[in-house]
Amino acid sequence: QVQLVESGGGLVQPGGSLRLSCVASRFTLDYYAIGWFRQAPGKEREGVACISGSDGSPSYADSVKGRFTISRYNRKNTVYLQMNSLKPEDTAVYYCAAYALCGGPPVGWGQGTQVTVSS
Repeated sequence: QVQLVESGGGLVQPGGSLRLSCVASRFTLDYYAIGWFRQAPGKEREGVACISGSDGSPSYADSVKGRFTISRYNRKNTVYLQMNSLKPEDTAVYYCAAYALCGGPPVGWGQGTQVTVSS
């Protein structure tokens, strides 16, 4: 069973930074693509970033390109999402999910971590 646990969310001022972590348990994430998506109240779920399991190539939504960086550290079974230059519109619950391939259906996801960008 795919289990993922997110952490690192919090309250940050506009322009600030946060680093989210996604730790896999009970499975090895080496062979999975891992992505982050977010859900804000009253808004549609949005895929934010994804990193391939085969070659580690990243992909980003246009709304975060140049500000967010996804990376993976397979020895720690962890994927990170570095978020810089945060904006109020980035406020959402952020989830990580495992995929066979980026863009495909998720095979598992975590419970989410809240990110609030506000002054």
